[in-house]
Amino acid sequence: MPGAGTDSTKAWAEGGPVVILVEPQLGENIGSAVRAMGNFGLSRLRLVNPREGWPNPKAVTFASGADRILEGAELFPDLRSAIADLKFVAATTARERGMAKPVLGADAMAAEVALRLAGGEDVGLLFGRERTGLYTEEVSLADAILTLPVNPAFASLNLGMAVAIVGYEWFKLASQGALPFAPPDRSPIADKADLLALFDHIERELDEAAFFRSPEKRPSTTRNIRNIFHRVGLTKQDLATLHGMITALVEGREGRMARRAARFERKGAKSPEAED
Repeated sequence: MPGAGTDSTKAWAEGGPVVILVEPQLGENIGSAVRAMGNFGLSRLRLVNPREGWPNPKAVTFASGADRILEGAELFPDLRSAIADLKFVAATTARERGMAKPVLGADAMAAEVALRLAGGEDVGLLFGRERTGLYTEEVSLADAILTLPVNPAFASLNLGMAVAIVGYEWFKLASQGALPFAPPDRSPIADKADLLALFDHIERELDEAAFFRSPEKRPSTTRNIRNIFHRVGLTKQDLATLHGMITALVEGREGRMARRAARFERKGAKSPEAED
């Protein structure tokens, strides 16, 4: 189910730590977590005893095209078997558990994970049930705790949201913060000769339109107009567009005047200009 932002021509990011969902309750939440994994380059999923069984068609729907992650998901009957082959495990929780373990935020955990993966260790990130999170016994099986700076009065996160935040910090580090696209190259900045030609064009047509009604105020008004354009940092393409706009306005005005004169002549009357 491709959507906005998907591109089948680009390589799919693979690797990263293993995401372990412990007894997830709803297929919709599994799918949302998998979608977040796909967004941020996490491709390995383990499911511990999902409540609604597996496979789950709702998970496919909510994964929104990240089917390959679902297809590669591994199913385990309990947490111990899901982490048995891993060297380092971090448990996500919003509650203090009174355990003497390192407590890291998502950015610091991403750095720790990257270091361990580079050293050949396999790493897992534990995410608990939607309603109750991880049990204290399950947290005790982890090497470290991963938590987030959330509102202490309302710290519970949706499962997919939690995976997205952690995944974002992981992929930001892994990709060195590279954005998916950059702004297009701008036209070269206009030189002063081009800018002065624009000023001449504008002021000439403003004269024709009787814009400068007060000779005493003309110098200050002219300076104000020029300063507006100085502040913008116009490119050569910008100047070409502005010249074209001014010309179109002038030609449109002259065309309207000519059509009005023709209408008066057809009626046998003097044109407004002639009456003036």
